[in-house]
Amino acid sequence: MISLAEVQAFCTAANAASTPQTLMHAVQEITARMGFRYFALVHHIDLLAPDGTGIRLVHYPHEWVEAFEEGRLYASDPIHRASQTTNVGFAWSKVATMITLNARDRAVLAAARIAGLGNGFTIPAHIPGETNGSCSFAMGEGDDMDDAQLPLVQLVGSFAFEAARKIAHAAASPIPAVPQLTERQIECVALVARGKTDWEIARILGVGAETVTQHLKDARDRYGVTKRTMLAIRALFDGAISFADILRR
Repeated sequence: MISLAEVQAFCTAANAASTPQTLMHAVQEITARMGFRYFALVHHIDLLAPDGTGIRLVHYPHEWVEAFEEGRLYASDPIHRASQTTNVGFAWSKVATMITLNARDRAVLAAARIAGLGNGFTIPAHIPGETNGSCSFAMGEGDDMDDAQLPLVQLVGSFAFEAARKIAHAAASPIPAVPQLTERQIECVALVARGKTDWEIARILGVGAETVTQHLKDARDRYGVTKRTMLAIRALFDGAISFADILRR
C-alpha cells in the first residue's frame, strides 16, 4: 500500500513539472507504486479534432486507445458519464449503480476488458467554466485492487489533473474574460433557464416586462448571443447561474 509520504513526494514532483513529458513520467512512477498498470488524465472531448485542445496524458493498452478513438467515446464512454454524477472517486465495478448501462455501454466495458483493462478507479475533475475531465487508474485484467488505499489514490488523481491543467494553461493562449452580468441580469437569466417568459419574470421580480426584456437583451449582448436558450447555457457553463438556481422551487 502506498504511503502518505509517497503521495506528498508525488504532489511536489507534479507541482514542479513544467512539461507534459515530465508529468507523464511522475504519474507513471506513482501509478506503479499504487499497484496499477495504467492511467489516463483526459478532458472528455475529441482531442484529435483539428481544433481539439485540452488534457490528454494516456498510458492504456494500445489496442484500447485505438478502439476508444475509433468509436469516438470521449463523452459517451460509461466511465466518463459516471464521473459526471459524483465529485469523488469511484471504482469501475460500481458504475452500474451510478448510471443506467445500455447495450452499447456494456459492449464498451467488455471491449476494455478484452484489451487488458481490469477494474479501475476514476477521480472526476469538474471545474466551473471548463470541460469535464477525469484521472483514471486501471488494473490489469484479473488483478485485485487494494480498496484500502483508494483515499490516497483520490489525492494523487486530483493533484495529477491539476498539474496537467497548469501545464496546459501555460501553453495555451490567454483565457478570455468571462462576461460579467449584473445581479438583476443573473436573476432574469436564471428564471429564463426555468422556462419563464418575460411577463412571468416581471411578475416574480416585481418590475415591468419592458425592464426584464432590456435586462435580457443586455445580457445577450454581453455574451454575444441572440437566443435566450444559448444565453442560459453560456451563463450556466461560466458559473453565473447554477443548477440549484434552475431547480430551486
